[in-house]
Amino acid sequence: MNEAAVRVDTTSQVPPYEQIRAQLATLILTGRLTEGERLPTVRQLAADLGLAPGTVARAYRELEAAELIRTRRGAGTRVAALPTGPVRFDPAQLANLTRDFTAAARALGAGTEAILAAVREALGSEG
Repeated sequence: MNEAAVRVDTTSQVPPYEQIRAQLATLILTGRLTEGERLPTVRQLAADLGLAPGTVARAYRELEAAELIRTRRGAGTRVAALPTGPVRFDPAQLANLTRDFTAAARALGAGTEAILAAVREALGSEG
């Protein structure tokens, strides 16, 4: 994984662990991180981002609870397989994805209008 893919804005009102969780979830759900891809260790990512290891560990725990990553002793932390089969619209999942996207966008420094413009553009390009 490219460490530059995850950034944390310490001035943001979004807690650092949530910024990490949201950005990694987005990278996984959009296919930019693929099944089996190894993530940095908690200590390594914490050092790269200048954060306490507990902050990264919390993000990883939440991603594991969401079944997006898997940690195995000796094998490290890897991206889990995404569920296959028919997809059913789930309003709660949409709300979670929206929170993930907006947290990641705010961590990049985007304001509300820029986020809304990006969503409108993405919806318009589905055409």
